[in-house]
Amino acid sequence: MQNKTYRNYVLLVLTGVYTFNFIDRQILVILQESIKADLGLSDTQLGLLTGFAFALFYVTLGIPIARFADRSNRKNIIAVSLTVWSAMTALSGFVQNFWQLLLARIGVGVGEAGGSPPAHSIISDYFPAEKRATALSIYSMGIYIGILFGYLAGGWINQYFGWRMAFMAIGIPGVVYALVVFFTVKEPARGQTDKVPQTTEEVAGLIAVTKHLLSYKTFLYLAFACGLTTFGSYGVGNFTPPFLARVHGLDSATIGTWLSLTSGIGGGLGTFLGGYIADKLGRKDVRWYLWISILAGAFKLIPATIFFFSENSQLVLIATFFSTFAVGIFLGPSLAVIHNLVTAKMRAFASAILFFILNLIGLGFGPMVIGMVSDFLEPTYQEYSLRWAFTITYLTGIGAMILYYKASQHYTADLAASKLQVDS
Repeated sequence: MQNKTYRNYVLLVLTGVYTFNFIDRQILVILQESIKADLGLSDTQLGLLTGFAFALFYVTLGIPIARFADRSNRKNIIAVSLTVWSAMTALSGFVQNFWQLLLARIGVGVGEAGGSPPAHSIISDYFPAEKRATALSIYSMGIYIGILFGYLAGGWINQYFGWRMAFMAIGIPGVVYALVVFFTVKEPARGQTDKVPQTTEEVAGLIAVTKHLLSYKTFLYLAFACGLTTFGSYGVGNFTPPFLARVHGLDSATIGTWLSLTSGIGGGLGTFLGGYIADKLGRKDVRWYLWISILAGAFKLIPATIFFFSENSQLVLIATFFSTFAVGIFLGPSLAVIHNLVTAKMRAFASAILFFILNLIGLGFGPMVIGMVSDFLEPTYQEYSLRWAFTITYLTGIGAMILYYKASQHYTADLAASKLQVDS
């Protein structure tokens, strides 16, 4: 087993990879209004670009890549994937129409499909179960660190140099960082932190692993709860810059600066605390890994209402901090729950299945549905159409809380059953 200093270094490097993942994914969000004006796009097309077109390839290819990662060198897969998605981000700066940008975004999705599942698996092999939610939450902070840098850099570069230069400036450094991953991260022994060693376990087939996951009601309820959570976070989040520009009249640099601080810091803090608190409370009752997401979902309704309906721009920006803080809480504990239900050589695939459901519902349909509803309401509500399109996320948020609770009702029994399978 590697020493603590090195495992923390690996976690830091992989968090950097996830940061690039979200910088490259979210850069389009802050650039939307400029691209829309330049290429003559609709909100529905923007929703396709930021959501469904990306998510379709991201989630679909994530499954076979994850199965490959459960059998081969995960570190190499991550390095190659980072190179691909960073290069495709840089190429986005050269597109001339919607279809070219669509193909470039598909390329980003193809590359990013090989990022998180192998990384989740590596982290779970470096950190034991009682520290796993915290470690996975630190890794997941890359989402909001990426959002911070993506919004900040994208907003300012777009303001002074244009959206094409923003894509290139963001994409090229990721190719360089892939070399850091390739040369400094060591592939760990599978299952080395598990109480029951699993290094001799055979990699189960695709159907067998799927049946294993679907045999747990915890997984089913949790996966769809995560999907409904991200429907709201991606749907609203991907249209937040256009909303602030249209309703509150803010420019690109101001939006990028404010959102980098409110969303980046708020989301990162929530993501870390979600895993940390879940690990602490989970020692007394493992159901806290699920209950914490219910509490976060209930709290989120307050700042979300302020964000949607307040006419005070400063209050709206402050509300984004607390809303994003609440949204960030669910991911680390949810990943820990899934990884604790499966064996070491199933973890990359388990993450891929969770992300398939989560991102198809959230990233795939969230922005697209919000964009379609906004276009439908635009003749009546004009620049306020996004405000009313956002309100549909109240229903998905309430649905998510119900499903988290249902998952908590089965988690104790499912966790005990999973340990019996490992011991046998």
